[in-house]
Amino acid sequence: MTSKYLGFPARLCQREQPWILAVDDDEDNLLLLTYVLQQLGYQVIGTTESDDVLPLALSYQPQLILLDIILPKTDGFEILRDLRQNQQTCQITVIATTGLAFPEDRKRLLLAGFNDYIGKPYLISDLEVLIGQYLKASLLP
Repeated sequence: MTSKYLGFPARLCQREQPWILAVDDDEDNLLLLTYVLQQLGYQVIGTTESDDVLPLALSYQPQLILLDIILPKTDGFEILRDLRQNQQTCQITVIATTGLAFPEDRKRLLLAGFNDYIGKPYLISDLEVLIGQYLKASLLP
């Protein structure tokens, strides 16, 4: 399996920072998202490949996954199903990142088992608040 993922060490801190797995098929979006999350103090692993999500989740055991819904090989709904069916990943918080913005889309995402969602394009401040609701930690000094 060839994989294309980004992993950057978090800023040096006294305590272990939460891991976030970011999934987006657009490399530029993923690079920007990874940078933003690092600046917020999180450790980030990112991938553009849907096939990498479950192996990375098993290896890193992230506290949260930001999962794009529209991916070329396997869509976010299928990936979520695989995560929820695996005993080691079923409890990970998964937030959909999507351009699907209609009320019925939100309902469908939540019924599918996503913990939450954020519509694209999103503001960094909205992303920070949403992640903070689930990780319950202010990581900036």
